[in-house]
Amino acid sequence: MSQPNPGPQQIPVVVLAGFLGSGKTTLLNHLLHRSGGTRIGAIVNDFGAIEIDAMAVAGALGDSTVSLGNGCLCCAVDASELDLYLERLARPATGIDVIVIEASGLAEPQELVRMVLASDHPGIVYGGLVEVVDAAEFDDTRAKHPEIDRHLALADLVVVNKLDRTADGERVLELVRQLTDSAAVVPATYGRIDPEFLFDCRPSQERIGQLSFDDLHEHTDAATGSGHDTDRAHHGHLHTAYDSVSFVAEVPLDPRRLMGFLDSRPEGLYRIKGYVDFGPHDTVNRYAVHAVGRFLRFYPERWKAADARLTQLVLIGSGIDAFALGKELEACESDAPHADEHGMWGVLRYVPEAEDGAPASQEV
Repeated sequence: MSQPNPGPQQIPVVVLAGFLGSGKTTLLNHLLHRSGGTRIGAIVNDFGAIEIDAMAVAGALGDSTVSLGNGCLCCAVDASELDLYLERLARPATGIDVIVIEASGLAEPQELVRMVLASDHPGIVYGGLVEVVDAAEFDDTRAKHPEIDRHLALADLVVVNKLDRTADGERVLELVRQLTDSAAVVPATYGRIDPEFLFDCRPSQERIGQLSFDDLHEHTDAATGSGHDTDRAHHGHLHTAYDSVSFVAEVPLDPRRLMGFLDSRPEGLYRIKGYVDFGPHDTVNRYAVHAVGRFLRFYPERWKAADARLTQLVLIGSGIDAFALGKELEACESDAPHADEHGMWGVLRYVPEAEDGAPASQEV
């Protein structure tokens, strides 16, 4: 196997969509003010000549905002043009940890996702589609704009907002869950979702997905196994509408078993990120794994002499069975001393190629 050189850290790009008035800008501003040190860059796309949303966001972001007024982003630019805006925000000098594209209320989410996935910029990676729903207006919005159902089916995370303005919020939540395709569904008022659901709010030298290694140890009771958020662990958080599973294994994972687990991951499981040790299947590299919704990538990284050869993963979702997921991950462990000749084929299908044809690598 070729030996890739470490590449630059890739910044997640999250697409924030939702119909007019659903609360996207309110949610983004909430994230900006509750980021806990995570630096957020934003591409704000108003529909109209006066860029009200961009002005509202710019107050919190300063020079980390790119504003695109008077038209839908999905119609106004192509993937190469979007790369120019992403390049501006992804420069190392900006120190940005995550980029959020706030789409106009009339944008087509599928096109925005396609553009991010088609990006040639090596410093970014797709971070998921977040769809915001106005619970109070949901029935009327669907009646006037049936394409909303299609948008929900594409989403990786759905925020059902303004639940305080409707008397039948549980009915709306259940209906949204029926319309999604395995997405995590999170209730909210005033766009107040916990930022840790989307990204790491306590930046550290070594991260696992949305949680730092310090956070990982708050959610697990043993060196191997799983745990989930409790009211005690999340005392003071804005809500406890999601669960997390933290998994640490000293035994290498079997690549075929892990791919079986990833291929059948359950509804509501929004994020998976961390590092995997495949043992004899690759003794030189560990594999950083990044999954959001149905999106999956592996990035080989050379082991360093000081590294403990562990698998370390965090899984985050809404309505997931944390205990069962932990057990399924334990079943992926393997103490076989020899490698299966074709065992890594499933993993390597999700390793992006570098320009020289070798597997790409990143630090996360």
